[in-house]
Amino acid sequence: MRVTRNAFEMAKMRATSTMVFARNPLVRASNSLWRRTGAPTFASAMSPYTTERVLQLRTGKKGKEQPKTIYDPSRETENCGVGLVASLKSVPSRRVVDDADEMLVRMSHRGGVGVDIASGDGAGMLFGMPDSFMRAKAQELFKVDLPEQGQYAVGNIFFPKGDAQVVANCKGILERLTKERQLSVVGWRPVPVDNSMLGRDPIDSEPITEQFFIANNTRMGKRRFEQELMRIRKVAESEATGTLGPESGFYINSLTSSHITYKGQLTPEQVSQYYLDLKDPTFISHLSLVHSRFSTNTFPSWERAQPIRMMCHNGEINTLRGNKNWMYSRGGIIDSPYYGDDTAQLLPVTSDNMSDSGNFDSVLEMLTKGSDRSLPEAVMMMIPEAWQDNTNLSDSKKSFYEYNSCVMEPWDGPAMVAFTDGRYIGATLDRNGLRPSRYYVTNDDHVMLSSEIGVCPELSDSEVKIKHRLEPGKMFLVDFETERIVPDDEIKEQVASMHPYGEWVKKKSI
Repeated sequence: MRVTRNAFEMAKMRATSTMVFARNPLVRASNSLWRRTGAPTFASAMSPYTTERVLQLRTGKKGKEQPKTIYDPSRETENCGVGLVASLKSVPSRRVVDDADEMLVRMSHRGGVGVDIASGDGAGMLFGMPDSFMRAKAQELFKVDLPEQGQYAVGNIFFPKGDAQVVANCKGILERLTKERQLSVVGWRPVPVDNSMLGRDPIDSEPITEQFFIANNTRMGKRRFEQELMRIRKVAESEATGTLGPESGFYINSLTSSHITYKGQLTPEQVSQYYLDLKDPTFISHLSLVHSRFSTNTFPSWERAQPIRMMCHNGEINTLRGNKNWMYSRGGIIDSPYYGDDTAQLLPVTSDNMSDSGNFDSVLEMLTKGSDRSLPEAVMMMIPEAWQDNTNLSDSKKSFYEYNSCVMEPWDGPAMVAFTDGRYIGATLDRNGLRPSRYYVTNDDHVMLSSEIGVCPELSDSEVKIKHRLEPGKMFLVDFETERIVPDDEIKEQVASMHPYGEWVKKKSI
């Protein structure tokens, strides 16, 4: 039967297709979750630094006493500077950290600042877990030898200043949830910071930052460990919102075994000045994502800075309202094979109190950790290339995109997204191609990609063996397990041939 594409029939295909985590279209999604929980919740995810919070800090007034504004959190978008640095051979070095910092600082013009130039819109750096550094800190503070890399996690967490009881309550929630998952609480480490260079706005809302160390002494597999860490984080945020209110100031920047994020309401120059860990010569890593934020007509805040949990983003998601609505509508029947009846704990996936990037990151994380999809597959699903009437695409790739268009609507930009899950690091440009970037590969197997040229000015042509641009709809991908850059056609053909998508489309289309 011919596959139809008009709006009415595509809507029927979506309604009858399996939901986000189910693959086989012959198996209808169960609605048991709907019956257990009633209608899907539309409660907004926690947002510690909302408009009301900012106005309260500035005026001392609460609620209806605050001045009226035209700000709408559902319209949070941004245009930013994005980059990545990595060692193809997964060799941790100080060079990766320094190059990432240099790259970020040289994209300062892509970030926003206030009238007070010391008040930035946000900036940050994500690093592959600095294993030797964290082991030294665990031994120094807790007299503990951490398990092998991948079997422990360290998360950077924001707490509100000035309320020790709230901090204790939030820590208690995290520790209880960790023990419930049979994982071990190693301890808490205050992250040393220097706020002497910050402007008024970031100082007013500056959180306390502490690191939470968790050990996997159950020897569960790394993937299952990552899934439990996501569960702990999401449930902790939900509980904190319910007991402490949506403006508690509690926010988990990252909680994973593979990487850690240092970010805030900072300028690019301030990130390595503020977080003293990043100045320590023993802090080394093999990968980094960097981001300089320009919050488009919206308020900057500590938690909206990027990188987020798995990605950072330059551009805008112009289909955001539709993307969020579809994710809300699936809330009642989303069913993860890994979380089972507890899938409801991870909902809602999207929120009006997150930026477009935050919502994209949340869905990307759910797809990769709540199902058996790989990170490249999830990115292909969310940001498809132009496949309709494209004679240059193979039948297998067309079938993949056509099938997944009935499961997940494209998150269309203009957008360039850089992403990592520890095994992969990469970037993709949406099919509009309006947020270009370039990448370089050096003779000693280091990779640099950014939205700007000239971010590493000391890199001479003699050191570069490959230089190229990221093309519309294409993916740049480094696989650390195979220690190579995987060509766009290879990774997409591999993903598209994993299942008989063409057969599924023919059998299920209306």
